[in-house]
Amino acid sequence: MRCIFMQIAKILMHILFPPRCPFCDGVLFRSLAAAGELVCKACKDKPEYITGPACMKCGKPLADERQEYCFDCAGGKAGYVQGKALWVYRAEVKESIYRFKYQNRREYAAFYGAELVRVYGSWIRRCGIQALVPIPVSKARLRQRGYNQAALVAKEVGRHMGLPVYGHLLTRVRDTEVQKALSGRERKNNLKKAFKTGGNKVQLDHILLIDDIYTTGSTMNEAAKELRRAGVGYVYCLSVSIGRGH
Repeated sequence: MRCIFMQIAKILMHILFPPRCPFCDGVLFRSLAAAGELVCKACKDKPEYITGPACMKCGKPLADERQEYCFDCAGGKAGYVQGKALWVYRAEVKESIYRFKYQNRREYAAFYGAELVRVYGSWIRRCGIQALVPIPVSKARLRQRGYNQAALVAKEVGRHMGLPVYGHLLTRVRDTEVQKALSGRERKNNLKKAFKTGGNKVQLDHILLIDDIYTTGSTMNEAAKELRRAGVGYVYCLSVSIGRGH
């Protein structure tokens, strides 16, 4: 009887709150959802995965395979050891993340997290990661949006990897301007002293920062530097999407 009730509850949940494909935003058929498919068949090949030559520091795709680092990473010292990203930030991925952040499509996090683990799960283990830390949003943006998109992705990655998520270890103490509207220099200045750790000393050696978009790296850099100042030995980065390097 209990099993029947649970099945009915699942059907009702699917009708009332149907899962949607993260790329076309179409409702997924119940048979797909029941099979654990989080993206429709027509959209599986739409995102551009990071393949081929990539920056050895941040993971940006590079046009020239003879290059080791992108322009941003070659010009300065990053606060993190290494970064990886899943997709190039363009076309369907760009639209997907926009809906995820600004149109309350929180369910997309399940697919983002599952794909990050499928592609980079082995890398995460090799790095010896002990905990995941999502890039925080300001209190004002959290009130406005109702959730931190990076925290939702981190939760999914942590669930698959069996790793804890420390959502309050790092806080954003300044309500900074939106990064995408700024130049590279302005981004760096905009984020100076924007983050703070919750304690005086962090008793962790290997932390993985999680975010949705990586552009010039200013956000990850400042967050990593703050964690290092608090005592973290090695900080790594993982993003859902990333811009192209040059």
